[in-house]
Amino acid sequence: MHDETPAGTSARMHETTTENEAALDLVLDYSRKRLTARDLPLDKSVSSADLRRLAPPAVTEDGIGAARALAVFEHVLAPACITTDHPRYLSFIPSAPSKAAAAFDIVVSASALYGGSWLEGAGAVHAENEVLRWLADEFGLPAGSGGVFVQGGTLGNLSALVAAREDARGRGTAPGRWAVVCSAEAHSSIASAARVMDVDVVAVAPGEDGVLRGDAVRAALDEHGERVFAVVATAGSTNFGIVDDLAGIAEVTTERGTWLHVDGAYGLAGRLSTRRREVFAGLEHADSVIVDPHKWLFAPFDACALIYRDPERGRRAHTQHAEYLDTLTETKDWSPSDFAAHLTRRPRGLPTWFSLATYGVRAYREAIDAAIDLAAEIGRVIAGRPELSLVREPQLSVVVFERVGWTKADYDAWSARLLDEQLAFVTPSSHRGRPNARFAIVNPRTTIEDLTAILDTMS
Repeated sequence: MHDETPAGTSARMHETTTENEAALDLVLDYSRKRLTARDLPLDKSVSSADLRRLAPPAVTEDGIGAARALAVFEHVLAPACITTDHPRYLSFIPSAPSKAAAAFDIVVSASALYGGSWLEGAGAVHAENEVLRWLADEFGLPAGSGGVFVQGGTLGNLSALVAAREDARGRGTAPGRWAVVCSAEAHSSIASAARVMDVDVVAVAPGEDGVLRGDAVRAALDEHGERVFAVVATAGSTNFGIVDDLAGIAEVTTERGTWLHVDGAYGLAGRLSTRRREVFAGLEHADSVIVDPHKWLFAPFDACALIYRDPERGRRAHTQHAEYLDTLTETKDWSPSDFAAHLTRRPRGLPTWFSLATYGVRAYREAIDAAIDLAAEIGRVIAGRPELSLVREPQLSVVVFERVGWTKADYDAWSARLLDEQLAFVTPSSHRGRPNARFAIVNPRTTIEDLTAILDTMS
């Protein structure tokens, strides 16, 4: 007897069959319903025990079929995930992908595109590079600047700092211990990158307004000398949305010949705004920058644009060499795998390209302007309520405030109640040991009525 089960199973997965066509229809129908829905619930996480009880094992020898699997996802798994593009998701940094971007993410997967090399994905890489070139122009970087889309800001910052250290080594610098200078309010990914690289972080205290300035950076460079291979400036801190003194810091790094990296994962999109361009003065002098389209540029998770002033400095640090890669490394083609700490990659910049091509840049500027205006408006509302106090005036679209007399336990209970009642997702934060509340506004569908209704629950 001949057992034909393995071949038959393989055919089920890879050939066009009634079963596969049914699965395709189910998934596309669900995706259309999800993308066109207007009143999705916030939902919330549930315990592991509840998920084990509600979701029967699906990964079995014979599977459970597409219909049952999708039903488990739709009715059990998805409701156990908070909806990040909900207009009242105001914690961390939300996601608000445009419909065009989210839909095109399906096309990227359906097309089986590989985005690691020009040889295999020239068309996709060309489109991604068009977006990177547009961003570089918006940021004032010179012709010839370029880079790559990576997974997120953590990988973008790490890759830029690896290139910065390699550049310092190439100039013959060899201290006993490398160091990177940044604000004490810099994103946690800078400390994470330093741990991976086994280098020190010199955390410099910003001013009372949260802004790191050039004189403080100069003092740090005077103290630590050639140990410093890079300075990281923040363009829109996660906690407050504060932009460092980029012009003052750039003056110092240019004078000292030190690599300047700008972490703009959240806030650098604000450069597109007609409201706040002046706070980004000096950005044009950066050696590398990052911005996350999945934050304030309306793309789905996950995408970070990493741009080098001189891409060759990134290529020298990151190109991988192996015999099977010779066909790639022996050419001058633009292979995205050469510019970050990765090799295999999805062309994750394509949804941003499609969305920009669909709506135009003006629509992006208007959406970012609206978020900045809304943050300023709710800031004025907060300032006018005696039970509330602004911690800092909002600069971009993050608003941090306190409820007078509340303890951390009060904020925690309030936040939990908001989510239980499906009113909003607002997690407590803190600053200098004091608990507070925080609105991170990026979604164009968030309204002043949404925000004031949340404030009303604090009275």
